Amino acid sequence: MVAVAGILVIVAVILAIDVPHLLRNKLKKELWIFSILLLFGTVLSIAQALKIKIPNPLDWISAIYKPLSDMIETLLK
Repeated sequence: MVAVAGILVIVAVILAIDVPHLLRNKLKKELWIFSILLLFGTVLSIAQALKIKIPNPLDWISAIYKPLSDMIETLLK
């Protein structure tokens, strides 16, 4: 639980540093993208700190291309 609190403190510091600059310069699109990416990173960091199993993107890619690879392999035999 200390790790989650630490992550949230770091996120608060990042927000305090970056958001005023983005608002001052009226960078609305950049603020949206920044917020989405920070939220995504925060959720992944908290999940990792809580030892929740996060699937590896390479596993998904392998699952998609494995049938295609098998089909090509059978055609080439």
